[in-house]
Amino acid sequence: MRPLAAAAILLAPGARVKRWLLLAAFAGFAMALGLALLRRGEPLDILRPAIWSVRWLSARWPRLLASDWAPVALGLPLTFAGLVLLAYSLWRAALSVAGPGLRYASNTTGGSMRGWVGAVVRSRQLAQGPRIAVIGGGTGLSTMLRGLKQHSSNIVAIVTVTDDGGSSGKLQRQLNIPPPGDIRNCIAALADEESVMTELLQYRFRGAGSGEGLRDHAVGNLLIAALTAISDGDFQAAVRRAGQVLNIRGEVLPSTTERVGLLGEMEDGSIVEGETAIAHAGKRIRRIRISPGDARAPAEVVEAIRLADIVVMGPGSVFTSVIPNLLVKGIPEALAATRALKVYVCNVMTQPGETDGFSASDHVKAIEAHVPRPVFDRVLVNTEVPRRELLEKYRQSGSVLVEPDCDRLRALGYRPISGSFVSETDVVRHDPTKLAQAIMRMLG
Repeated sequence: MRPLAAAAILLAPGARVKRWLLLAAFAGFAMALGLALLRRGEPLDILRPAIWSVRWLSARWPRLLASDWAPVALGLPLTFAGLVLLAYSLWRAALSVAGPGLRYASNTTGGSMRGWVGAVVRSRQLAQGPRIAVIGGGTGLSTMLRGLKQHSSNIVAIVTVTDDGGSSGKLQRQLNIPPPGDIRNCIAALADEESVMTELLQYRFRGAGSGEGLRDHAVGNLLIAALTAISDGDFQAAVRRAGQVLNIRGEVLPSTTERVGLLGEMEDGSIVEGETAIAHAGKRIRRIRISPGDARAPAEVVEAIRLADIVVMGPGSVFTSVIPNLLVKGIPEALAATRALKVYVCNVMTQPGETDGFSASDHVKAIEAHVPRPVFDRVLVNTEVPRRELLEKYRQSGSVLVEPDCDRLRALGYRPISGSFVSETDVVRHDPTKLAQAIMRMLG
C-alpha cells in the first residue's frame, strides 16, 4: 500500500496530472461508446457502461440502431477519437511526471517512491508560483535567489554586467564579452539541487599549481565564455544554455548584452572609471553613469518586468550593482509601466568607499537621483541588531549597520517593510529564507 499511497500524492493540487487522467477516462469512454455503437448495443463486459449509454440513446431515438449507417457513421469516429485522446492524455500525464522524477533520480541515491512523487508535485507547484523579477548583482542578489526559488520557479534574475575585476574583468578584456561573474553566481543560486555540478561551476583555480592562464578564473565563468563562442557570440544564448546545464528554477538575463563600463562622478568633481576603481577610490560618490550611455536592455528583460507580479531591486551595492541596471534604456520605462508590486531591499551594512554613513533613506535617495521617476514604492529594511562582536568586527573594516530610518522613508513617500531579515552566522548578511518569506507576504 505504501507505493499506492505515495502515488496518490500525484492527485494533489498543482501536480498537473489529474487533468490528463480525467481526459484519459473521457477518451476511454468515448472509445468504448464508439465500439458499443459498432456492436449495435450487443453486450460485452468491458463495454457495459457504454452499452447502457447506447441503449439509453436508442430508447430516445429508436432509429439510431435501426438504420444501417448510423452506428458505423458514429461509432468509427468516436472509436478513433477516443483512441487518439487516450494516447495523447497518457502521453501528457507521463511528461508531467517524467522530467521532475528523472531529475530527482539523478540527484538522489536510493530515493524512495514517496520522494520521487514528492519531487514531481513540488516541481509542478513551483511552476504555478508568482512571477518574480529581481534586479541587481553581487552576492546579495544570489543570496536572495536561494530563498525565492523555494516559492516559485517563475523567476527572472536581471543581472548587472559592469564588473571589471578578477576573472570576470579578465574575460571581458580578453574575449570582448560581458563579465559573467554575477550571472554565474545567480545561475548557481537558482540550481534545482545543490550538486557536484554547482560546486564545479563555482570552483576557482587558485595557488601556484593553477598556472598563469587559469589562476583566479572560476569554472563557471569559463563555461559561459565557451558557450558564448559556441553560440556565435550570443552572450544571452550562452547564459540560457548555462542555466539549462544546471536545470535552474527560473531564468537569468543580463541587463544588457552590450559591453558597458561604469563612470563615477565623485563629490570633489573627479571622474573615476571602472567598477573596481570606483569602489576603492576612497571618495564619496555623487553620481554613476554607464558607458556607452545608450545601452539598451534585451526585449526579454523588458517583458519579464512587464509581466511580473512583483519586482525586487537589490540587495547589493547600491552604486555598482543596483543603479547601473536602472541606467540601461528600457528598464526604467518598463518599471514605470508595469503593474507589479515594486520593492527595494536595502542593504544591512554600509559599504566602505561606497555608502559610508548611509541610512536606509540615503540608499533610496541615491537611487532617486539616477532615475526620472520613482521605480519602487516599498522598501524592505532590516531592524534587527546583530551581536556586538560581529558589529565590532565590521566596524574595524569601516562598515556599520544601516540605520533603519523608517520615518524618513515614509516622509519620502515610500512604505517601509521592517523586520528581522539577517542571518545568525559569523557574517552579517540577509537570510535568504526570511527575505523570501517577507517578499511572498507582500503578494498575499
